[in-house]
Amino acid sequence: MIPELFSQNVQLWKGKSCAVVLTYDDGLNVHLDNAISLLDSLGLKGTFYIPGNSQPFANRLAEWRAAAKNGHELGNHTLFHPCNGNLPGRDWVSSDHDLADYTLNQIVDEVLVCNTFLKAVDGKSERTFAYTCGDTQVAGKDFYNGLENQFVAARGVTGANNYFQTVDLRNINSYMINGQSGSEMIKMVEDAAKSNALIVFLFHGVGGEHSLDVSLQAQRELLTYLAMKKNEVWTTTLVEVAGNIKAVRNTKKRN
Repeated sequence: MIPELFSQNVQLWKGKSCAVVLTYDDGLNVHLDNAISLLDSLGLKGTFYIPGNSQPFANRLAEWRAAAKNGHELGNHTLFHPCNGNLPGRDWVSSDHDLADYTLNQIVDEVLVCNTFLKAVDGKSERTFAYTCGDTQVAGKDFYNGLENQFVAARGVTGANNYFQTVDLRNINSYMINGQSGSEMIKMVEDAAKSNALIVFLFHGVGGEHSLDVSLQAQRELLTYLAMKKNEVWTTTLVEVAGNIKAVRNTKKRN
């Protein structure tokens, strides 16, 4: 299925069959060592969601700055990665950073400060946000309401493809990867291409450093496939994809 051409200059997914976004959470050492190095060797770009308190990020700022200069997105993942400790399976959440005890102003301020921090690293004003643990509410209210004008879009954790007509830029679906093989992830991309969809992968560990992990072999198989399919599949950052969706929607409204 070929994306509809809305104008001479604006095409959904840059005229390709689908869009793929590779996102990596938590600012880990393996993102520099095992992800960015491979992405760069294949000419691909990724989105890296950075919590402000990431020590691997703080210890290797020059390398992260270079990655951003090379076209990778540094996304906002709050300052302290707070999660709602009241939910099942959240015994690990620190009382110091329990989103259940936050006020709306606290989480908004924390995210805004992280934006300032990231801009000091990459010099950019446009970026996307990723909900920590997929949590979207504080005190029963959606806290992104106070942040929407600060971001191009936000990424959630619902495992589903995204379609142009229905994608919610306030909470873009993504597939959390934990142990899937390269062939399994390639099949996910192939399925997205059949329906002209956007597919977002959510990685943590890449060959280690996190309990949610993808093997080096599986990542290499997926990325090598994406590099080979550059003429058919648009692999880019989330900020670029969200901008494309907005541009196509705006063009369609004018026509």
